[in-house]
Amino acid sequence: MSNYRRPQNAGGLYFFTLVTAKRRPLFADENVRRTLRHAVETVRQSYPFTIHAWVLLPDHMHCIWGLPIHDTDFSKRWALIKAHVSQRYNSPTSNTSKRRRHERDIWQRRFWEHRLRDDEDYRRHMDYVHWNPVKHGLVRTVVEWPWSSFHRLVREGVYPGDWGTADQSGEGFGE
Repeated sequence: MSNYRRPQNAGGLYFFTLVTAKRRPLFADENVRRTLRHAVETVRQSYPFTIHAWVLLPDHMHCIWGLPIHDTDFSKRWALIKAHVSQRYNSPTSNTSKRRRHERDIWQRRFWEHRLRDDEDYRRHMDYVHWNPVKHGLVRTVVEWPWSSFHRLVREGVYPGDWGTADQSGEGFGE
């Protein structure tokens, strides 16, 4: 069994990318989005974390979380969230190995994480999260994408409402 090394920085800020199995556009389904939201809310009750940013695209998601000061276990949180969604989403699997492990064809097994190092790293990743639907050609401007924390952050004054438009092009994000 592989022993993946993950950073262990209590109270850190982390950027994550999770992808659906076979890049299937599962998050285009309202029921899957609702189930994911419920999973996140449920896990946060037992294992708190703050959500700084989140964007949900049809086949993947990006987010930035802050962990409590004495906590490093984001892997447990993701395992619980993924299990919650998998248990409630009826997707039969044809893969014998996955059936044996009671896995479903919803998630890629791994996820990608990056510990944010400083304010500049944080800002670049916040922008990357929110610019992602434009980068993938799903919309022309950031404000058009409904499944993003961008809208909350505009209400909170973090981003101007026209960020990610022709005047705020988002150049340089995700390079």
